[in-house]
This record gives sequence, C-alpha cells and structure tokens, in this order.
Amino acid sequence: MEALRFDELDLYPQILRAIQEMGFEETTPIQSRAIPVVMEGADVIGQAQTGTGKTAAFGIPLLMKVDPHNKKTQAIVLCPTRELAIQVAEEVRSLAKYMHGVKVLPVYGGQDIVKQIRSLKGGAQIIIGTPGRIMDHLRRKTIKCEEVNTIVLDEADEMLNMGFREDIETVLEYIPEERQTVLFSATMPKPILEITKKYQKDAVTIKVVKKELTVPNIEQYYYDVKRKDKVEVLSRLLDVYDPKLSLVFCNTKRMVDELTNALQGRGYFAEGLHGDMKQSQRDRVMNHFRNGNTEILVATDVAARGIDVDDVEAVFNFDLPQDDEYYVHRIGRTGRAGRTGRSFTFVKGKEVYKLKDIQRYCKTKILAQKVPSMEDVVQVRLEKIMDHIGTIIEEEDLSSMVNMVESQVNESDYTAMDIAAAFLKMALLGEEENAQNSMENFEFGDTGAEEGMVRLFINIGKKQHVKPGDILGAITGESGMPGKLVGAIDMYDKYTFVEVPREYGKEVLKAMSNSKIKGKSINIEPANQK
Repeated sequence: MEALRFDELDLYPQILRAIQEMGFEETTPIQSRAIPVVMEGADVIGQAQTGTGKTAAFGIPLLMKVDPHNKKTQAIVLCPTRELAIQVAEEVRSLAKYMHGVKVLPVYGGQDIVKQIRSLKGGAQIIIGTPGRIMDHLRRKTIKCEEVNTIVLDEADEMLNMGFREDIETVLEYIPEERQTVLFSATMPKPILEITKKYQKDAVTIKVVKKELTVPNIEQYYYDVKRKDKVEVLSRLLDVYDPKLSLVFCNTKRMVDELTNALQGRGYFAEGLHGDMKQSQRDRVMNHFRNGNTEILVATDVAARGIDVDDVEAVFNFDLPQDDEYYVHRIGRTGRAGRTGRSFTFVKGKEVYKLKDIQRYCKTKILAQKVPSMEDVVQVRLEKIMDHIGTIIEEEDLSSMVNMVESQVNESDYTAMDIAAAFLKMALLGEEENAQNSMENFEFGDTGAEEGMVRLFINIGKKQHVKPGDILGAITGESGMPGKLVGAIDMYDKYTFVEVPREYGKEVLKAMSNSKIKGKSINIEPANQK
C-alpha cells in the first residue's frame, strides 16, 4: 500500500496543523492502514513492532473522536511502563496542541497518587497509564468510566510478559460494553488472542510485518548526546572524519532548516532538502550536492528519496528515525559501489533502547563512541597539516627556504623548532580563516535577475508576517548597502526573492548569513541559477 499524506486522511485542520508543525510529511505503513479503520469505530488488532509510528496510529483517531466540551474521561490507553505512558502522553499532547479544551493526562505507579487525584478532578478526556495504577483509580472512583468510548492496549504482549493480564481484564470489565477496543502488539501469543476473542467484537486485523533488511559494508557508531549539544558534536565529527560528502537526516522540516542555518553559520557548505521546497529548488540543491559544491546535505526521509550519489562517505542520524526501516534506508546511502561507509547516530537518554531494537532488526552492531574532544579535532587538523608538510618535503626543492630559516636562526634567539612551531600555528589559524572566507570565493551564475544584478532567495515570506520594508531594512542594516540600490523584492507566502547589484552580492550573502528578520533565523542563498 502506498504511503498516504496526512492531508489525504480527512483530519481536523487543528490536527493537521500540529502534524505539520511536528514535521511529519507522510504516514508510516501502520498509520496509513490503521488510522482510517480506527476512525470508522471498528475494533482493531494491530500487529506492529516498536518504532513503526503506532502512537499516532491510535492517537490521531482518539483526537478525532474526543469531545473537547465534555470534561469527562472518554478514552483510556494502557501501556506496560511509566516511561512509555509518559512518551505516549507527550506525543498525543503534541498532536492535540491546537485542539483547545483537550486534556491528556498520564497516570502511573511511583507518582504521588494524591497529586494524580487532584489532576483527575480537573477532568481529562484522554488518560494514558499503566494497568495497576489505572485499576487503582477505577476502584477509588477517581477515574469514572461512564463516558469512556475507546480503550487502547499498547504493547499488549509486553503488558502480559510483565504479569498485567489480571489487571488488564479488571480494567476492561469497568469500561462500558458499547466501546471501541484497539489493541497493538508486536507478537500474537495465545493469551493475547484469548483477550481479543473475549473483549473485542468483529475486530479488524492489521499486520505490518517488517522486511528483513541488512546493512553491509558500513561502520556504524552512536553517541549519547544532549539535544543542545548535537550541533557542536556534529561539527566535531565533520572536522575529525572530514568526509567528502555527508548526508544528515532530521525527522522534521523545521529541524532541517534550523540545522542548515547553524552549519552555514559555522562555515560549512551545507544545504537543506525537504518537502516544503519547490521542485526547482530541490533540483538545484541536489545538483550542488552531486557536483560537490555542497558538501553536507541536510534532509528529511521523504525528501531524501531518490538521492543516488555514490561518493557519500558518511551518514549522520541527527534525529533517531521514527521507523527502524528508515534507519536502513538512511545509512544505505553510504558504502556504495564497494566503498566502506560510516554512519553516526545521535541518541539521548531512553532512545538507546530504541537503538537496540534497530540493532536486532538489522542484525547489525552499532558501537558506542566517545564524543571527540576539541583536542582530538585539533590533533586531526595537525596530522593533516603534517601529512601535507611531508609531501612538500618529499616532492619540492626547499633549499632556498632552508637557507632563510638558517639565516633567521643565526640572527635571532629563535631555534629552528620555534620557527617550525610558529609556522604550524599559522597553518592552523589559516585553516580557520579559510573556512570563514570561503564565501568570498563564491561566483554567481545567472540567477534570473536584471542585467548587473543578482537575485537572492530568502526562506521567509508573507505567512511569517514579513513586509518588503523588513527585508529592505535587514539587508541595508546588516550589509551597509544603500537602500536605493536594492532592486525588486518579490514576496510569496513562504519565501522572498530580492535583487541586489552584482558587486554587492557576496557582501550581502556574507552579512545576512547569521542574521534574523522579525526575530526569525533566515537562510539566504542565490536564486535558482538558470
């Protein structure tokens, strides 16, 4: 079955807006098959492993069904662990962000029950929790079930493995008979089939079996990295390994834009690729990547389809993929044509467990690595410079240089070692300056502007409440160019084209590379070259 876009599912605009903000472009297989069936009200048995996007597969239909004006509990989701309950509650809350009046509450053991009772008194339409604690509240009548129309058993096989069968059955006995029962499980052992037979009516079975996929010829590493440190760690890895071409994957379009801006601000040749970009713009970015003008391509999974470039030496999972299968598709972009590739995955906290699922699924080893220190980065740079020096010593005639060094040693208090160390320091500083000045070597092609002008693309437009005056003010304020020299400013919903004199083009690009317009970070680049 073809993956559907979320806007093909006839969802409330508020839910679509939240999905768009979360950056998801299309459904995973379990979502495309389960959402329409659960929305119809049928009982469902969904067989799908962790990492397939099943939370949204039941979370979206729950929100489509909930009545925000009724404060009473209308849906209960049972999860095997407190961690999963919190995670599911966070995702359903994110999906409900623009549905005013909808309250999602996680309840689990280990949390102060008095606080939980206080929260429950305020009313919560969707309650997500562990079986023991939910049962406890049902007995105390602090969760009332008369209005509950849906119950979801998430990771049912895990709940049975943990000995929750009696608790689950007790909870199900409390829920009104006229209800929808949705069950998700990675496996279907006999006790689960017994529960489905007893508590479900004419259940529709949806089975998403993952393809067996393997990952050959790729060294795979992972790093435990806090979200705020990811850009710094990525920069260090790029400096240490110095890959010819790199692919960096993010889960959302917004993250692609933010990361691309951050990398460009650090002097890397990086460009972004995602579904909000026009086809002509995507083609231009891909051509830059293929011919090596762009060394780092930052992309979402959907936008990266069809990237077929043999020289990709490294793939970075800036965000852990939603689906285990995506991991294989992502890292398979390197190690092509008999080459050895490398993949680097960033995880934080509990994501390590999801990484273990990926390892089992791919029958592969992903090795933990220490984050390179700044000393490691400097050491690698020094080694490269020393290699270069070795080549010069082997291949060049240095006699005149040797004479100059000898003369300097004789006339001053410096040793030859002092002079060598100073040259090494200059070479290191020179590398950093070259990265800063790389924009100055950029040459404009034909950007479709009037003669003597260049046309620039800025990824901000009317929808961000930006006016032509804001663009003009930012350009003149940052670059110091007189406003009367700025040419046509064409504004669209999500982007703007502006023309500036060719001789000011590089200056404007450099000045605007780290600037903000109306408080929003922007990306500025030459318009599609004809």
